[in-house]
Amino acid sequence: MLLHTRLPVRAALKSGASVARLNKTSTRALATIVDEKVNQNNWEKDSFVNYKNNVENLEIVRSRLKRPFTFAEKILYGHLDDPHGQDIERGVSYLKLRPDRVACQDATAQMAILQFMSAGMPSVATPSTVHCDHLIEAQIGGEKDLARAIDINKEVYNFLATACAKYNIGFWRPGSGIIHQIVLENYAFPGALMIGTDSHTPNAGGLGMLAIGVGGADAVDVMAGLPWELKAPKIIGVKLTGKLSGWTAPKDIILKVAGILTVKGGTGAIVEYFGEGVESLSCTGMATICNMGAEIGATTSTFPYNARMKDYLDATKRGFVSDFADKYASFLKADEGAEYDQLIEIDLDTLEPHVNGPFTPDLATPISKMKETAIKNDWPLEVKVALIGSCTNSSYEDMSRSASIAQDALDHGIKAKALFTVTPGSEQIRATIARDGQLKVFEEFGGLLLANACGPCIGQWDRRDIKKGDKNTIVSSYNRNFTGRNDSNPATHAFVASPDLVTAYAISGDLGFNPLTDTLKDKDGNEFMLAPPSGAGLPSLGYDPGNDTYQAPPEDRASVSVDVSPTSDRLQLLKPFKPWDGKDAFDLPILIKSKGKTTTDHISQAGPWLKYRGHLQNISNNYMIGAINAENDKANTIKNFMTGEYGGVPDVAGYYRDHNQKWVVVGGENFGEGSSREHAALEPRYLGGFAIIAKSFARIHETNLKKQGMLPLTFADPAAYDRINPDDKVDVVGVTTLSPGKNLKLVVHPKNGDAWETELAQTYNAEQIEWFKFGSALNKMAAAHKK
Repeated sequence: MLLHTRLPVRAALKSGASVARLNKTSTRALATIVDEKVNQNNWEKDSFVNYKNNVENLEIVRSRLKRPFTFAEKILYGHLDDPHGQDIERGVSYLKLRPDRVACQDATAQMAILQFMSAGMPSVATPSTVHCDHLIEAQIGGEKDLARAIDINKEVYNFLATACAKYNIGFWRPGSGIIHQIVLENYAFPGALMIGTDSHTPNAGGLGMLAIGVGGADAVDVMAGLPWELKAPKIIGVKLTGKLSGWTAPKDIILKVAGILTVKGGTGAIVEYFGEGVESLSCTGMATICNMGAEIGATTSTFPYNARMKDYLDATKRGFVSDFADKYASFLKADEGAEYDQLIEIDLDTLEPHVNGPFTPDLATPISKMKETAIKNDWPLEVKVALIGSCTNSSYEDMSRSASIAQDALDHGIKAKALFTVTPGSEQIRATIARDGQLKVFEEFGGLLLANACGPCIGQWDRRDIKKGDKNTIVSSYNRNFTGRNDSNPATHAFVASPDLVTAYAISGDLGFNPLTDTLKDKDGNEFMLAPPSGAGLPSLGYDPGNDTYQAPPEDRASVSVDVSPTSDRLQLLKPFKPWDGKDAFDLPILIKSKGKTTTDHISQAGPWLKYRGHLQNISNNYMIGAINAENDKANTIKNFMTGEYGGVPDVAGYYRDHNQKWVVVGGENFGEGSSREHAALEPRYLGGFAIIAKSFARIHETNLKKQGMLPLTFADPAAYDRINPDDKVDVVGVTTLSPGKNLKLVVHPKNGDAWETELAQTYNAEQIEWFKFGSALNKMAAAHKK
């Protein structure tokens, strides 16, 4: 593996081409543009692939910048709202873009649709879908868990179904599958730009898409037909050489990359994969890699269009899309000589299987060193539960390879030693593996089939095999393993690996087991080694669609009504936030100075709180309850400076709000890492917060805070974080002259000692400042709509 910075990469072609030659080639391509009306998918009759406009926009930008482009840049610039006038500088400019689609999962869709309703629009202006996957708790098995979820969440599902029907949105009912798998199977296509209200939206990069996770307010903008704003990302290139084989899987590529770049190394960047090594990856394998790119903070990840994507489009009955993409193949890859801001090279011939964790997805350990590392760190070696599936690894190929390992064990007379769960990514995958026999193998192996939903991956897991507080190990093929994320137990050591390794761990029950070198004992006590996994990338008999779970918008939408009961504890119509009062803020208490990692799971927990995602008042009762207070190293225990008493974070915040006292939060690095959930920004705004001041922010959370009228500010001198005490008061000065690139000033008033000052950086542009002044981006949109 090699790591470079700012090197030209001759993507897929010989080196040395001049810009003039590139422009000449591009002009010829432009002269032979194919202008056809090709549908994006099989479900929508009025959404089309717009390659012609994309290429025309790109040529305008090419004539201005006069340089070759990466594939990611081609997609971005092809979707510019104003290709003639848009300022373009990687890492600096704010791009105004026109996405092709919007996708929402049920937990975030509630707030997004409530915001859309308050904007007063009769219909979405951009093709949009809602997918019911987050509210289904894993407990005893797929069918019963799904039935229970439909009963418990009836009010929410009815709201989403009727709202989708009213506003012309495609609706995928509970049981359909996980949003990202449904998008890959039905909506993703090469060269497209999509935003989704989930941080793992980048999964669709496996089909050559730029798919970017956002908050609900961003989705509302695009649903309403407004351009979407994105800070021009830098581009990280990952060159893959060699070929995967044996126990090494596509998941190991992103586990390796996560170890290199860490959880914030991709912040503000798109990761673009290329090289001959790509040819050994299936389309769904590429999707796995792009999916988990969210764990390095990347804006998104993508692969250039290739034959494996064409095969997948054909297999999912979208040959009309692949045929059209073939005609634009030169657009759907990087230019010769395209430059990357950073270049990573990975040799797949020598890449080892990896296991990442615990407690963070970037702690990467090659399988050959796992046992000694686990013993050294006192990680529990007994694997209590092994879980395969999720939006990251639930493809037909994943299931086939895991089933081959399970069958090998069965052939030797043994079954899973650890508890083993299987989560199909979609109804189509479930039906297909049921038909082709993999599901039967898993059941004989001792596996428990869970619903086609997120389940334990997002904390929707009623785990009963241990007590909360018991130190234990679980291994999954999921993407995240933050403390307590899966089962709400902070003592659970969660590790992430490929489905292949997870299945091997299920058999051995031992975190120190290495299937490449270690033996197991069969039913007669004889030693044997597991055979390397095998499995087809696509089903030879085609996909079985399974049960019909899609609801199309009706022709007559005017008669549809969307009701939200004023007494509901699940749904609540939104009231606009108050606009900024036009003043700097003085003598503000620090609600909490959070210590260590502060993810969106710490800020607004999921699990049992998911049921309140459509009720801002109720969900705000979980604000920052998982964050560690630097004052006392406790969670959800902070001092109320007005009463002198200690209480929960949301309780104290609400007390301040009700007594007209603004407040700030102080945090560390990569504040708001993790999920796209905008509730982590809505809640502090609802509870009366003024600013979040941190060493640095995760991209989505920073944008979400801006959208809701909060001030996300960073210490110009990160050492200032250490100087601040939780009982200090602060002034935020310079807000009245807030302008792009201009620092603000923080005046700190210690309880004992002299006041001191430090500068605060901010990343606002002119339009975002208007969001702040209006009180939120939604307020500004509503005001414009009334004119």
